[in-house]
Amino acid sequence: MKKEYKIGVVGIVALVALFMGIRFLQGKDLFNTNHKYYVSFVNAKGLARSSKVYADGIDVGIVSDILYNYEKPCQVLVEISVDPRLVLRPGTRIQLDSGLMGGCTLNMYPSRNLGKPYQRGDTIPGYEQTAMLDKAAEVIPDVRQVIAKVDTLLTTLNRVAANPDIPVVISNVREVTSDLRVTTQRLNDLLGNDVPVLLTTYNQLGEHTTALVDHFKKVDIRPTIDSVNCTLSNVNSLLARIQSNEGTIGALINDRSMYNNLNHTIQSADSLVTDIKAHPKRYVHFSVFGRKDK
Repeated sequence: MKKEYKIGVVGIVALVALFMGIRFLQGKDLFNTNHKYYVSFVNAKGLARSSKVYADGIDVGIVSDILYNYEKPCQVLVEISVDPRLVLRPGTRIQLDSGLMGGCTLNMYPSRNLGKPYQRGDTIPGYEQTAMLDKAAEVIPDVRQVIAKVDTLLTTLNRVAANPDIPVVISNVREVTSDLRVTTQRLNDLLGNDVPVLLTTYNQLGEHTTALVDHFKKVDIRPTIDSVNCTLSNVNSLLARIQSNEGTIGALINDRSMYNNLNHTIQSADSLVTDIKAHPKRYVHFSVFGRKDK
């Protein structure tokens, strides 16, 4: 009977060891006290069991299982086993990062929120990051368009470079550049020599103007203004007398008959001068011997 007991005990131990080995190969640690949580994703992609879980770049656990949620299609539950010292609070971001050449990594960014922490077995929403190859596939159509535009641009540049007028244009540009250098040099000379002189002259003119204004401020022009006012008053009085009939000038200007008489006198004098020129002998008698013609 003792041999049978020993064989039974050995068989049980072997079965237990086989079970534990299978569980270990499945990535499940039977002797740890880690806390287990579930993370929901739309697509688990290349994530595998026994993949490590990182928190801020530090290994804090493993992926213990990946389950498909048959009650909610298009949802995958990832069971993670993490260090019990890690406290996950609302706002924690668990992200599924795709590698450059495939494969996935589960990265955790714990929240500093002081709210009530998640309990064991709670489901935490997960986020997915687009893989580099997927981004490259999205960018490829834009790259193709850019390549086509670059090809068109190069073709246009080749045509422009083959144009016989290009050397002439380049020669003209060189001449213009040379002229610009000369103009720039002259402008620098002007700014370095003439402008300071002009500024000095301007400053002196400003000083003289200021001195002149100060001098005018000190001059008492009240007597001059009073004299001018008096002169204007006398002129106004004289003009008033001329416009009236008083005085010779006023009578001459305002009396029409005097103007007519004066005009008639001038006309008579003109007729007399004309007659003298025509018949001078009527008015002037001259003789060598003193004889007078009858």
